[in-house]
Amino acid sequence: MTYRNHQGFSLGPIGFLIVANIILFIATSINTELIRLLGFHPAIFFERPWTIVTNLFIHAPFPNIGHILANMITLYFFGNYLIRLIGKRKFLIVYFLGGIIGNVFYAFILPPPSLSIGASGAVFALGGVLVVLRPRLRVFVFPIPVPLPLWAAVVGGFLIIGLFPQVAWQAHLGGLVFGLVAGLFLRRKERRFF
Repeated sequence: MTYRNHQGFSLGPIGFLIVANIILFIATSINTELIRLLGFHPAIFFERPWTIVTNLFIHAPFPNIGHILANMITLYFFGNYLIRLIGKRKFLIVYFLGGIIGNVFYAFILPPPSLSIGASGAVFALGGVLVVLRPRLRVFVFPIPVPLPLWAAVVGGFLIIGLFPQVAWQAHLGGLVFGLVAGLFLRRKERRFF
């Protein structure tokens, strides 16, 4: 008896998110007008409500590749680890709600008169959940040659990134706060399960 497993090619949720971000990065680098159409601007939210989600797929256009590169690398590593802990469905809930809550924080905490783009709020939500679920996890952060506790990498990353001008630190904070709260909720469920 022969058994063949032909599942075919599948990107999975992380692959889909990364590919979608890369495609839109290329599109917005070719036509920067798309950034205004898809980026989140609190002052015109009711005219363009879709932007509270679409801005999670938009990053600074070429040649500024640092923004998308940092978010996608972090999404890949945090996301793969988190999916193994909580599953694809909960991962996607955390990712998108973290990004949306990040946008809400951006809109209401010292709202700047500018557009917000990027997946950072969603990515910080993933980091927040991992900090709570795996507090002893150690990670490497380039260019530091020794592993750091995850909480130090996430909090340090938030503080350092917040120092840069034109960074929506409010969105990062919103995603992180949501991730920490979601992590507490998920940890309680994890303990009950075991």
